[in-house]
Amino acid sequence: MIGVVNSLGFDILDFHGDAFAVHAPELTLLRPEEVADPAAVEFVITFRPPDDCFAPYPNLKAAISSAAGVDGILACPSLPAGVPVLRVEDPDQARQMAGFAVFHVLWHHRRMDLHLEDQAAERWNRPAHGRSPENRRVGIMGYGNMGRAIAKALAGLGYPVAVLARRPVEAEPGVEIMLDRDAFLARTDILINVLPLTEETRGCIDAGLLGKLPGGAALVQIGRGEQLDEAALLAALDSGHLAGASLDVFAVEPLPAGHPFWHHPRVLVTPHTASAPESKNVALCVSRSLASLGSSLKDTA
Repeated sequence: MIGVVNSLGFDILDFHGDAFAVHAPELTLLRPEEVADPAAVEFVITFRPPDDCFAPYPNLKAAISSAAGVDGILACPSLPAGVPVLRVEDPDQARQMAGFAVFHVLWHHRRMDLHLEDQAAERWNRPAHGRSPENRRVGIMGYGNMGRAIAKALAGLGYPVAVLARRPVEAEPGVEIMLDRDAFLARTDILINVLPLTEETRGCIDAGLLGKLPGGAALVQIGRGEQLDEAALLAALDSGHLAGASLDVFAVEPLPAGHPFWHHPRVLVTPHTASAPESKNVALCVSRSLASLGSSLKDTA
C-alpha cells in the first residue's frame, strides 16, 4: 500500500521512518512532493494536517493519526466524507500517561510545591497527617484507553477513583462510574482531564466547573488545551479556591513567553510531554489497522 505522510510542525518520516522500514515493510510512505500518481495513494498519516492535506488523493481508504488524538484530522476541511479515521492505540502510551497522572496526583496530594518552598527556606516542616491515598478523592473525565489506564493505576494505589460518564459503562475494579456531573465534581479533590477535543468539550473546564470542585482541590490537565478557560483557572487559583494545577497542554503551544502560567506559584507546567508513542509501536499499529481495514472492506465488497 502507498501512503502519504504530511503533518504541520514536524516530519513524521524523520520521527518514525526507520521503524516503518523495519516493522511495516509492506507500506510505502511518501512525502507529498514525492507522489507521482495521487490516485495510487490509499492512506494519509498525519497529526496536524494542513487544510488541503487530503484533497489531492481521490482513492483514500483511511486517514491515520500518528498518535492517539484525532481532533486535528476530524477538523480538517479536506477530509473526505466516509473515509475512516484511525488512531494509534498503544498500551505502552497508555502506561506512560498513567504514570504521568500518578506523579501529578502525588504532587498535589502530598503538596510537593510546599516542600520545595520549605527546602528553599531551609525549613523542616513535616506534615503530621494526610498521607494516605484514602484522603484524596480522584475524579477522571475521559474513560478511553488513556483514562482507563489512569483509573486502574490510581485505584491500585488506594485512591478513591470516580469517572464522569454520559451513560453507564463497565468500570475497572475499584472505580466508580458517576453520571451526575455536579455530584462528581463535589466529591473530587483532584480532577484529571483526559477528554478528547470535540465541540462539546471545547471550553468545558470553565469557571462554573471549577467552582463546583471542593475548596483546596487541584486540576491535572492532560486532555487538550482548548478545553481550559485559562482566565477562569487563574482566578480560581488566585482566590485560593484551587490549591494547584498541573498543565501539560495549552491553547497556544509552545506556551508563550510571559504567560502567567510560567511563574504562577501554584502551577506546574510541562511541555505537552505526558506521553508519546514509540516509533516501533506506531509502525506496528498502523500496519495492523490497515490490514484489519482491508479485511473489513473485502468482507463488505
